[in-house]
Amino acid sequence: MSRLGKQPITIPEKTEVTVTADTLSVKGPLGALERPLRSEVKIEVKDGEVVITPTRKSKFARSLWGTYAAHVSNMVKGVNTPFEKKLIVEGVGYRAEAQGNKIVLNVGYSHPVELVAPEGVEVSVEKNVIGVKGINKDHVGEFAANIRAVRKPEPYKGKGIRYEDEVIRRKQGKKAV
Repeated sequence: MSRLGKQPITIPEKTEVTVTADTLSVKGPLGALERPLRSEVKIEVKDGEVVITPTRKSKFARSLWGTYAAHVSNMVKGVNTPFEKKLIVEGVGYRAEAQGNKIVLNVGYSHPVELVAPEGVEVSVEKNVIGVKGINKDHVGEFAANIRAVRKPEPYKGKGIRYEDEVIRRKQGKKAV
């Protein structure tokens, strides 16, 4: 039994959830999201709540039950309040610059690295902090991970791109004799 799947998801005001045969769509004040559905999970909208149940008794159906519960919950939250990730650029000469829907990173390579944000994701840069914001949690998290992957933080000096709440375990390095 999925602890997450058993609980109904309440739909806030100004949010509309519709289920067709093969898609789930959520509309809210910030936008609309869609997700394809699988036949192993049944989603119903009743009395201002979304109820998710597995259609089969297989292990795969039970695993999708909790997964779809999390997806629906994130979709309902996202159309009401956007998801946001912050990344910090650390290092001498390292900097980031936002140009429309793309971000240009100068992080110690011989060339600047350009990353184009997916549709629905906004990028902002203030000093050495990169902000990634959007209504789709999957897109925001994936784009933030792609930015971090350009120059992962290293343990000796702490240079690189890291999440705001990430803690880097520092190493001592060589000792002078």
